[in-house]
Amino acid sequence: MTRQEVRLAGFGGQGIILAGYLLGKAAALYGGQHAVLTQVYGPEARGSACNADVMLSDSPIDFPEVRHPSIMAVMSQEAAESFLPSLVGDGTLLFDSDLVQLDWPGRRFGVPATSIADQLGRRIVANMVMLGFLSATTGLVPPEALEEAIRTTVRAHTIELNLRAFEAGYTRGTAA
Repeated sequence: MTRQEVRLAGFGGQGIILAGYLLGKAAALYGGQHAVLTQVYGPEARGSACNADVMLSDSPIDFPEVRHPSIMAVMSQEAAESFLPSLVGDGTLLFDSDLVQLDWPGRRFGVPATSIADQLGRRIVANMVMLGFLSATTGLVPPEALEEAIRTTVRAHTIELNLRAFEAGYTRGTAA
């Protein structure tokens, strides 16, 4: 890997920013890479558009702005409509098939992240399902690094649920 631009997008309350933080932390602290995270979200606490842009590289990152992501994970229809034009032509699109309907001619993988999270008992962990799915389908960051980032970041009483959600997404991704 030389340099990868990743955009995670959805709406406030889905844990998009946390997922981006975990991806960057896993890559930088446990994966031996360089990482930069930038985040954008609306003024409302929940429901407004948000995105987390993560740049990963084997060497120091001198320009941290994600302009043309090669990997994009969208978890809302609005995010798909807003950000798909920025995905590079041969990029990989991941999407929550419960919440996003699209006709994208390129490389794409859908996962019912929200349904899987509901089955686990908490819709809020759909972001972890997507993170596991991203790890499996792209190989960008090893699953062990992401699991360690989860263990060392989320609240202690939610670690097991978040890890189960990550594993569920990872399992779906290995079959994609």
